[in-house]
Amino acid sequence: MDSLPRVKMADVARTAGVSVATVSKVVNGRYGVSQRTLERVQEVIEDLGYEASLGARSLRSFRTNVLGILVAEFEPFSAELLKGVGGAVTATGYELLAYSGGGGSSVIGWERRYLSRLSGTLIDGAILVTPTVVEAHPGVPVVAVDPHAGPSGMPTVDSDNLAGAVLATQHLLDLGHRRIAFLGGRPDLESARLREQGFRRAMAGAGVLVDETLVGMGDYRRGTSQVPARVLLDRRDPPTAVFAANDLSALGVLDVARELHLAVPSDLSVIGFDNVPESALSSPPLTTVAQPLQDMGAAALHLLVDLIAGAEVPTHRRLPTSLVRRASTAPPRPA
Repeated sequence: MDSLPRVKMADVARTAGVSVATVSKVVNGRYGVSQRTLERVQEVIEDLGYEASLGARSLRSFRTNVLGILVAEFEPFSAELLKGVGGAVTATGYELLAYSGGGGSSVIGWERRYLSRLSGTLIDGAILVTPTVVEAHPGVPVVAVDPHAGPSGMPTVDSDNLAGAVLATQHLLDLGHRRIAFLGGRPDLESARLREQGFRRAMAGAGVLVDETLVGMGDYRRGTSQVPARVLLDRRDPPTAVFAANDLSALGVLDVARELHLAVPSDLSVIGFDNVPESALSSPPLTTVAQPLQDMGAAALHLLVDLIAGAEVPTHRRLPTSLVRRASTAPPRPA
């Protein structure tokens, strides 16, 4: 079957009764077009099915009107952020390119390589999710979400990890738990460090000494977090509660508890962090600390658009966290 002829910008101009330059302004989001003309040209573009070539657009304006979001891998945390970015980008006139490093989060500088490939010809700016490198990239405006530890040379967005960890630990303390284990996250992430700090702050505030043998280190993944979770639970004096530094790690704790025939929450209370959709679907549903992940994605998108436009943007946006009570936490058994 013969393909339909490609609609050209000149076709749009002729049908709309305007110049090619006017159509170009509409396509590239430039000023100098009246609202009535803008609506007319947009209507003709839709009717004719005109699609601007990104390459041609880049050559004419040095802009592609495409933004990138780079993640190490597509997992629940980044998927929720992506929903927020995708919901916010529709009102900006930009298109969105999502790119995964294929699980390369353990390789320092993975995002720098991909930024070098994408910037200049494919994207006008990028959102980096949990980047390992926090200095600004010289070739493209960049905003980071939940960056690794270290000084940042780029605008960043995160949630109040410290306050959220205090909330989680205080919830367990208020239920009557004192023998509380902490399963940490990736030590290279600032969020993981702040969550452990919040755990220790809440325990100290309650006058409860942290048993260092009940502090384990995970990596924010469900499968690999089962190993330290088993060390914490398979002992003669197991904890009565576990605060896991993210929901996937908490789900790993639930897996191990089932293997060891520990009933949750009667034998063991478990609380996570993030409030990804999987947390509400677990058995039992997981008590957790909610990060406003979609709001964080939208905030990063708006910062990036402002950055590209040359506006002054805050160096840091921090969004609040909140406790979500479900069925995985309860008072400990009476001694």
